[in-house]
Amino acid sequence: MNITKYVVSMFMLLPAVDAYAMGDADPLVGMVKFDQLEFRDASEGKPLVWEAEAWLGYDLNKVKLKTRGERLDGVTESAELQLLYSRAIDPNWDLQLGVRHDFLPKPDRTWGVVGVEGLAPWYLETDAALFIGESGQTGIRLKTEYELMLTQRLVLVPELQLTAYGKNDLQYGIGSGLSDLELGIRLSYEFKREFAPYIGLNWERLLGKTADLARDEGHETNDLQWVVGVRFWF
Repeated sequence: MNITKYVVSMFMLLPAVDAYAMGDADPLVGMVKFDQLEFRDASEGKPLVWEAEAWLGYDLNKVKLKTRGERLDGVTESAELQLLYSRAIDPNWDLQLGVRHDFLPKPDRTWGVVGVEGLAPWYLETDAALFIGESGQTGIRLKTEYELMLTQRLVLVPELQLTAYGKNDLQYGIGSGLSDLELGIRLSYEFKREFAPYIGLNWERLLGKTADLARDEGHETNDLQWVVGVRFWF
C-alpha cells in the first residue's frame, strides 16, 4: 500500500475551508514550539532529546509539522517527522491526518497518521495517534501531560506516554502489544511564558514482547534518567 497516496486522497475528501476562516477576523498565524530540548543522564550515555512542532494556519484549519528524535555522542540515533493537516472538531480537540516518516533508525519507514490532539478532562493535554505502516504494521502512541502552576513562574509538569504495536517487527526490536512506557516529571521556571528552562526525572520501561527481545540482545529494559533542558516557543 502506498501510504503517501492514501493520505493525500484523504485530504481531498475533507470539506473546503469555511469562508469566514479566510477573512480578516481569522488571520493567518503560526508558531514554532520546542516542548522538550534536553540532555538526559541515561545508562548508555547522555543523549540529547528533542520534541518540537510548528504550525501555520487559521483558527479551524492548520498545517502542522511534528518532530522528535535523539542524538548520542554526536550521532543521531532516531529521527521522526510528521506532516499533518489539523482540523478543529470541537473547542478542545483537533483531528489530525497526515504522514509520518522515520528517518532513523535505518531502514527508514513511512506511516499514515490519524490522530486527535487537545484538552482532555481535568486539563490533561493529550496527543493520541494511530500509525498505519507498510506490510500491515500498525502502532498507537498516547501522550498526556498536566501543567501544575506552583507559583506564577514555577511550573511542574507530570507526563505519561504509552506505545503499542499491532504485530512483531524483529528488524526494529518491536514486539506486538504494549511496547514501552515513559513517565516523566519536569520542574520549569518561566522567565517569560515563551522561555522556561527545567530539570526533572524521566523513567523509561520496555514492556511485553519488546522487553523480551531487548533482554535477548543483552539490553536494559528500564532506565531512570535525570534531565535538564529548556522549553520555548516563538
